[in-house]
Amino acid sequence: MSPLTITARDAATGPVLEITGDLDYESAPDLRKSLDSLTLTGGQLLVLDLTGLQFCDSSGITALLAARNLATELGGGVALAAVPANTARILSIIGLDRVFTIHPDVSTATIPRSAGG
Repeated sequence: MSPLTITARDAATGPVLEITGDLDYESAPDLRKSLDSLTLTGGQLLVLDLTGLQFCDSSGITALLAARNLATELGGGVALAAVPANTARILSIIGLDRVFTIHPDVSTATIPRSAGG
C-alpha cells in the first residue's frame, strides 16, 4: 500500500491536483476534502494528474466522478492526465473513458484552448 498524497497547484487553465499513491476506500475521502478547498471558477479546467497513481478501486473511481460533478456544478470542466494503464483499462470497461477527457500528460491537458477550438 502506498499512502495517498495530493498536491495542488495552479496552471493557466485552472487548478491541477497531483494524485500519488493508492486512491481507495480509505483514502478517497482525502481527495474529496481536497476538492472542497479548491477554487474553481466558470470556464476553468480542473486537471487530475494521475502520473503517480498506483492503485484505484471503486471508491477512487467514485471520488474522480465527484471531482467531475463539482467542476460541472461550478461551470468548469475536468480532465484526467497521465492515467496509468490499469486505471485506463477500468475506465474503458465501465465506459468512463467517454465521460472524462483524458490526456497523455499534464502539459497537454493544461494548454490553454482558444475560444474557437
